[in-house]
Amino acid sequence: MRELNVSSITDAVASLCIETNHHLDPVTEACIERRYAEEDWPVAKDVLDIIKHNIEIAGEGVFPLCQDTGMACVFIELGQDVHLTGGYLEDAVNEGVRRGYTDGYLRKAIVKDPIRRGNTGDNTPADINVEIVPGDQVKIILAPKGFGSENMSRIRMLPPAAGQEGVEDFVVSVCESAGANPCPPVVVGVGIGGNFHKAPLLAKKALLVPLDQSHPDPYYAEMEDRLLEKINALGIGPQGFGGKTTALKVNILTMPTHIAGMPVAVNINCHVSRHKEVIL
Repeated sequence: MRELNVSSITDAVASLCIETNHHLDPVTEACIERRYAEEDWPVAKDVLDIIKHNIEIAGEGVFPLCQDTGMACVFIELGQDVHLTGGYLEDAVNEGVRRGYTDGYLRKAIVKDPIRRGNTGDNTPADINVEIVPGDQVKIILAPKGFGSENMSRIRMLPPAAGQEGVEDFVVSVCESAGANPCPPVVVGVGIGGNFHKAPLLAKKALLVPLDQSHPDPYYAEMEDRLLEKINALGIGPQGFGGKTTALKVNILTMPTHIAGMPVAVNINCHVSRHKEVIL
């Protein structure tokens, strides 16, 4: 049994909050570069060029990638052979978010109550998801999620008879109705299966899949490609100015479900698809 003091988790989360809000991962940046080279609509190309310039400025570490520094979504894979000491895991994560958003001068966007509002002042509490896995390590993935894109996300409890066509029609319709609101080009996470609770979590975790990876099952890999083609055919384009670059990637995650249902969730992310990880 390996012992790990939760203070190291606090330190890691604080650093990740700052890093993710300033530095886009190289794979996503390369995808934007590739779409820029392929785009032939002048207005869309100009917008993509502005996006590229914004990424460069943020990379200097002073200004964040976006003014919406998001809700801190934290995914933890906790090895079952790890014994956490020195405090409570949830408190440690929230302290890391508090420190990261304060020391990094990042916008605090979390309110105390969904209806009565009132800013918490430190961007806590975080959205914390913990999964117990084999081993004696702790993997932390931090993904700040802005709400321009989050508000465009949807779930539908489709009947099994809807089949593949029903799933694809729903995903495309969500992206079409979202229009320019989520700051396209977007990354589209799709969760299929589970239940009303699990499908949205799958969709959000799908946004963590690197953009140069496809689903390991050829059936769903082909669906990802087909959906990307359909979404880009909508012509919404970068920031809604038209063009063939409405989405950068569609990622699908699935899990078994009940014989009577086929839950499908779509979680949209803007082109600033921020996430970084560390292993302790």
